[in-house]
Amino acid sequence: MTYVVTESCIRCKYTDCVDVCPVDCFREGANFLVIDPDECIDCTLCVAECPVEAIYAEDDVPPEQQAFKAINAELAKVWKPITERKPAPADADAWKDVPDKMQYLER
Repeated sequence: MTYVVTESCIRCKYTDCVDVCPVDCFREGANFLVIDPDECIDCTLCVAECPVEAIYAEDDVPPEQQAFKAINAELAKVWKPITERKPAPADADAWKDVPDKMQYLER
């Protein structure tokens, strides 16, 4: 099983999760992070670190977020790895509780 980054991360892109990943499975886009399902070792460390609760075990992804399984797999193949924590975008706090952010995902 792998872990999946879901919609809550869009436009927030806090990178606290990156610091604790022992296998560097996170990939970075302009305004979103994904987990490479081929690299994730199911350690669960990233889940507790995400301040917007955007990371779920593959089997626990909410029904309305199921598309993010494929999105993580697809974008992990083209985005570059991120291995160190970076500052969040300046407006991340303003976006953290905004619902329905899929339209803002920059691929």
